[in-house]
Amino acid sequence: MQTKWIEFLCRAKQKTYAGKGAQSPASRPESHDLQYHEGEMLYIDTYIGGNQFAGEEALWVQGIPRWAMNYCGRVTGTPFSGDFLKQALLRVPESAPYRGPSVYREGDYTYCSQVNGSPEWFQGYEEIRYRGKQVYECYFHGGIVEA
Repeated sequence: MQTKWIEFLCRAKQKTYAGKGAQSPASRPESHDLQYHEGEMLYIDTYIGGNQFAGEEALWVQGIPRWAMNYCGRVTGTPFSGDFLKQALLRVPESAPYRGPSVYREGDYTYCSQVNGSPEWFQGYEEIRYRGKQVYECYFHGGIVEA
């Protein structure tokens, strides 16, 4: 996967959901859509639900779909903090441009992400723990898309 695509994906993620970016018009009934573009590259994140959710992030280059990631997650306990999740997701590393870093801690919250594979083909799992008790989990997978 090209370095410029990965760099763009990380910026796009930081400017949309994690960065509390403005929503775009819904593409499907009750969906939440966020878009970011630079030059020839377009990123769209669309999801449905809230406490239990499913969605997809995708990258287009010159109007051609090149990469996608599906995700499905849920809040599993209290006190869940959406702001903490967004803080973790803002720290998406270029070495793993999927969700957040391997580990991120703030106060009583800990975010952990495990990934198998590379940006071309991967599967992963993330969770948030509050004082050691799980309060959130999400599975994700994706990779390069080709016609």
